[in-house]
Amino acid sequence: QVQLVESGGDLVQPGGSLRLSCAASGFTISQFMLSWYRQAPGKERELVAVFSRVDGSTNYADSVKGRFTISRDISRNTVYLQMNSLKPEDTAVYYCNARGWGTFWGQGTQVTVSS
Repeated sequence: QVQLVESGGDLVQPGGSLRLSCAASGFTISQFMLSWYRQAPGKERELVAVFSRVDGSTNYADSVKGRFTISRDISRNTVYLQMNSLKPEDTAVYYCNARGWGTFWGQGTQVTVSS
């Protein structure tokens, strides 16, 4: 059974950090392009970060560049999103996505940045 399960979302103060995890099962993440998206209330889902399966390069939305880092651990079949210097505008539900011979989504994890 193919599955992506996110975790790590929480309430954090501005300037704080969180690390999101996305555990994959039913497929091997090394064969997939991996991404994190987010969706804030009343807004469309937006791409946050991408990890290329071809060369391991990464790309980020301008709004998170320099603050967020996407990575993967093949041995754990898990994708991560390290988020530093969090801002209130980072508040959203965060989703991981895997794209290869199929396209798979996790259920999402809530990140709230507020004092």
